[in-house]
Amino acid sequence: MTPRQFLKHYRYDERLVRGGYFPSAPLTVDPGETVGVVLLNLGGPERVEDVEPFLYNLFMDPAIIDIPLKGIARHWLCRLIARLRAKKVGKDYEMIGGGSPLNRLTREQAQALERLLNRRFGQPAGVHFRTYIAMRYWHPFSEEAAAQMQAEGVDKVVLLPLYPQYSKTTTGSSLLYWWTLEQTGEIPRWPTTYVYEYAAHPKYIQALSERIDEALQRFPKSVRSEVHLVFSAHGTPLVEMKERRDPYCCLIHSTVDRVMAYRKHDLPYHVSFQSKVGPGEWLTPSTPDKLAELAQQGVRAVLMVPVAFVTDHIETSFELDIEVREEAEQFGIIHYEVMPALNCHPLFIEALAEVTVAQLRLPVPPETAGVAGDGAPATTPYSIRPLDELPRYHPRVRKTRCHQCEHITEARCWIPSECEPAPENAESTAPPKPSVHSKRPAS
Repeated sequence: MTPRQFLKHYRYDERLVRGGYFPSAPLTVDPGETVGVVLLNLGGPERVEDVEPFLYNLFMDPAIIDIPLKGIARHWLCRLIARLRAKKVGKDYEMIGGGSPLNRLTREQAQALERLLNRRFGQPAGVHFRTYIAMRYWHPFSEEAAAQMQAEGVDKVVLLPLYPQYSKTTTGSSLLYWWTLEQTGEIPRWPTTYVYEYAAHPKYIQALSERIDEALQRFPKSVRSEVHLVFSAHGTPLVEMKERRDPYCCLIHSTVDRVMAYRKHDLPYHVSFQSKVGPGEWLTPSTPDKLAELAQQGVRAVLMVPVAFVTDHIETSFELDIEVREEAEQFGIIHYEVMPALNCHPLFIEALAEVTVAQLRLPVPPETAGVAGDGAPATTPYSIRPLDELPRYHPRVRKTRCHQCEHITEARCWIPSECEPAPENAESTAPPKPSVHSKRPAS
């Protein structure tokens, strides 16, 4: 389906924000069946020549760029913008090797996930798992994934976003596109379920924390205790949160809150948003603005944590590691490092496997999470349950919020002991470590 064809079918409704294009209830899987797990991601140009058509596909998506132009007018405008932007963006890709690493890394994630799903869950249940990649703006597109699934005899489908925090501009767009392909008969219809968000999955949180620890080793020992963590997420227009009630911002802050709680608030931390385009108002503070503010306060050591990016691509490898690094140095930040994305971190792959299996009723119930593999610590056990059955965190549990917070939602809570706030008279065992440069631990 071309971008122009998709535009003709596009109609905004609340399902784009709240989910609902597919059932969220778990699917029953019988012995001998094949489950296709479709990893949803944005994709990236693998060669400089691919940059312009990739950007055109991106700009044509009404779920991510909502402009009041339809049909041929939008087509020509997006072609022009893509051509103009490709000249600069192509140079950016040249600086990180001539193309995006995202597709290669996503393939590695898919292979690791398939192996783990079959070893841990598939073999005991007599079920076979196959993983597929459906990129939104570049190959392999959803149509290519579906064709491969049909050829390989898939029986049931789980749509699994590589976006832990739901947004209409990411997960929502991919789900809508897959649903539109089904509705128009361009791909087969399978019994399908999907994963909405896993922003606070314990192993995802633990994997982030371990990546932070690895990156902290790059700093001289003498400054490690002074490092400020800046969790940088891709921004979205403010209208998405204010008017459409997109849960993305709340879920980003939920992830950061859980990471810092897991780390017992060992370092000062902040949240910022990157990659703003266009004149409209976006989520704030922007990453450069936050770094400028920290530099003015005397901060000289910063670790950038790409919290919403589970796979390295241009926004980590170029924007944070090259472009923003130069700005940070100009601001006076002496020690600046960027945490690698999770990529194939074993705990992250386990998290993906568990949220997938949570949406299935297998012939053999999944074993208690944390028993196999690296797992979460035994002191925080949890079971794999359908995502709709998991409670959300009580709003008072989350201390990390932004100045624009709309209190839209809280993340699903996997560990029962964490879901409710501690009694008011109970002593906190892990109080937030106050920043010596700011009254608030997070911004």
